[in-house]
Amino acid sequence: MNFLLSSAGFNFGALDAGIFVAFILAVMLISVLKSRSAGNSSEDYFLAGRGLSWWLIGFSLIAANISAEQFVGMAGNAAQCTGLAIASFEWIAAITLVGVAFIFLPMFLRCGIYTIPEFLEYRYNKFARSLMSLFMMIILVGVSIAAVIYLGALTIDTLFHGYIILGCIEVNIYTASWALGILAAVYVFIGGLEACAWADLLQGSALILGGAVVMFYAFSEFDKTALTDMASTPQYLRPAAYQSGDDANMFSDVTQESPVMQKFMTIDADKLHMIRPLTDPNIVWTTLIFGIWIPNFYYWGLNQYIMQRTLGSKSLAEGQKGIVFAAAMKLIIPFIVVIPGILAFNMYHQDMAKEAMNDKLANAPTLETFDRLVAGTATATDNKNTVFSFDKDFACLQFAKASEIAKFNMGQMKQDVATFDAKFAEQVAAVQKFNADNKIDMEEVTINGLALQALNAEMIGAVKADKVTTLTVSKELIGYKYDSAFPLLIRNLPFAAGIAGFVLAALFGAIMSSLASMLNAASTIFTMDIYNEYINKNAAPKTQVTVGRICVLVFTVVACLIVPILADPKFGGLFKYIQEFQGYLSPGVLVVFLFGLCAKRVPGFAGAITILLSPVVYYATKILPQTSSMNYLNQMAITFGVLWVLMMVLTLVAPRKEALELPKNTDMDLQTSKGAAICGIIVVAVTTALYVYFW
Repeated sequence: MNFLLSSAGFNFGALDAGIFVAFILAVMLISVLKSRSAGNSSEDYFLAGRGLSWWLIGFSLIAANISAEQFVGMAGNAAQCTGLAIASFEWIAAITLVGVAFIFLPMFLRCGIYTIPEFLEYRYNKFARSLMSLFMMIILVGVSIAAVIYLGALTIDTLFHGYIILGCIEVNIYTASWALGILAAVYVFIGGLEACAWADLLQGSALILGGAVVMFYAFSEFDKTALTDMASTPQYLRPAAYQSGDDANMFSDVTQESPVMQKFMTIDADKLHMIRPLTDPNIVWTTLIFGIWIPNFYYWGLNQYIMQRTLGSKSLAEGQKGIVFAAAMKLIIPFIVVIPGILAFNMYHQDMAKEAMNDKLANAPTLETFDRLVAGTATATDNKNTVFSFDKDFACLQFAKASEIAKFNMGQMKQDVATFDAKFAEQVAAVQKFNADNKIDMEEVTINGLALQALNAEMIGAVKADKVTTLTVSKELIGYKYDSAFPLLIRNLPFAAGIAGFVLAALFGAIMSSLASMLNAASTIFTMDIYNEYINKNAAPKTQVTVGRICVLVFTVVACLIVPILADPKFGGLFKYIQEFQGYLSPGVLVVFLFGLCAKRVPGFAGAITILLSPVVYYATKILPQTSSMNYLNQMAITFGVLWVLMMVLTLVAPRKEALELPKNTDMDLQTSKGAAICGIIVVAVTTALYVYFW
C-alpha cells in the first residue's frame, strides 16, 4: 500500500495516516451506533425523533455549514484581492442566525413541519410547496453537493495527486470525489439525521481545532519568510505602501525582528478591511447594505439542510440556544479560514502560479487548444472561431504567451495585427499615467502585463458586446489558482508528526458532514414533498425511510458525475459560484416567506408565481446593460425588490378573503429561551464591534 509517502514537500507518515484513519472510523462508528433506531419511523430517520439538544444542534449547524466551500473556496477568495472582506459571509451570518432563532424557528416548530417547503402549502398552496421542493432539490444535488465534493477532492488531489492506494487506485480529482461521496453516503444511509448530528459533534469540534492549528503554523512560517515573500510578489498585488520598485527600501516600517502580528497587519494592510471597492470580483461595499442579507437569510433560515437539525430540536428553547451557540462560533471562523488564506498567498503565490499552469481542468486544456489553432492542427472538437481571455495575473506572469494570444485575437477579429504595437503602447501610456498620478513606481514587466491585459480585455469586451459575431470567448486563463491556498498550507507547512493527519482528518470530516447533511436534506425533500404527495400518499413510515435511503445513493452518484462540470475556472472560484447560483432561487423564496409573515391576506397563487419568476428576474439582471456589470449580490437585491413589489400588487389586486390560520403543534414546548435572547444580543454587539475595528 503506497499510502505513506512524502511528495512535493508534504510529509504524511505512519502516525499521520493512523490518526486520519482512526478519526474517520470513530466518526462513522459513533454516528451509526448513536442512531440505531433511525429506521423505525420517518420522524426518527429524517428528524432524529425530534430529540436533539442545543449543543448537538449548535455543533451540527457549524459542521454542516463549514466544509471545503469555506476552507478551499473562502480561503481562495481571501488569498485573492478580497482579503478579510470575504468574512462578511461569516459575520453577517452570525447576526442572521440570531434573527432565525427568534423569527423563523418559532413559526416552523409551531407548524410541526418536516421540510421548509411544507410550510408553503399551509401558507400558500400545494403548487408553491412543490415548486420550492423541486428547485431546492436541484440546487442541493446539482450545485451544493457536487461543488462541495469537488472542492474537497481538489484538496486531496493537491496533496496526494498520483499516489497509489491499495496498489491499484490512483489518487486524482475523480477518485477523490467518489471516495468522499461514498463515505458520506454510508452513515447518512444508515442513521439519517441523528447520525449526521453525532458525526457533526465530533467533526465540528475537530474542524475548529484543526483550523486553529493551521493558523498557528501559518503565522509561525510567515514570521520567518514574510519580507522575502513580499519582495517576490508582483507589484500590482502588493499593498499600496509596497508598490515601489525599490525593494531595498520597501520595508522601512517593519524588519525581520518585528513581532509577527505587526508584520501581518502592515504587509497585509490592504486586505484587512471589510469595505471593498466596486471593482472587487467577490464582494463590494454596497452589498453589505442589503444584497448579502438575502443569501444569508435564505441559507440559514429557509435552507432545508441547515434548518433540518433545528426542526429536530427537543423544544423551541433548545433550538434557539443551539442556533445562538452556532452564531457565536461563526465569529471564530474567519480567523481560522480567511486569515490563513491571506497568509497562504504571501508565502505560496509562486506555488499558486504553478498550480494554475499545471491544472488539467483549468489553463492546460485552453492553452493546448490555442497552440493547435496557431499551428493549424485543430481537431474536430476545437472551435476555430475562439478568442482567448486571460486575467492580469496571467498577463504579468506569462507575458510572452499572453502577447501571442492577444495578437491571435486581433487576427480572429479581422483587425490589422500590424497595429498591435501602437495599441499596446497606448495602454502602456495609460498605466504609466495612472502610476504617476498615484505615485506608484512599477517595474516595466508589471506595467507591460497590466497594459496587455487591458488591451485584450477591450477586445474580449467588443466580442461579447457584438451579438452577431460568430466568435466564442474561451475560459479565462488564470495566473494564480487561488482555490489552492488552503491545500498548499496543509502541504507546505512544517507540521509536527501526527498534526498533518489530524488537520486533514478535520478537513475531510468537515466535508463529509456537509455532504451528509445535504444528502439527508435532499432525500427528506424528495420523500416527504414529492414521493409522499404524488407517488404514494399512503406510504408506511418504513417505506418512507427506504425511499429516503435510496435517494441518498442516487443523489451521491448524480453529484459525483457532474463534479467535472463544476471544475470550470470560468466560475471565478467555486465559493463565488455556489453563492451566485443560489441567487436564482433565494430572493424569490425569501420574499415569499417574509411577505407571508407580514401580510396575512396575500393570495395563495402569489407564492408559486413569485418563485417561478425569481430565476427569470435574476437572469434579467445579468443580461440587461443597466445591471449586468453589478456584483451578483446587488443583482439579488434588485431581484428581491422587484419580487416584493410584485407580491404587494398581487395582494392589493386579489387579497385573500379570510386571514389564514396556520396549524399548531401541541406536542412541543414552544416557550422562548430568555437566556438565548440575551446571548443573541451579545453576539450582535460583538459582530458590530468587529466591523467597526476592521472597517
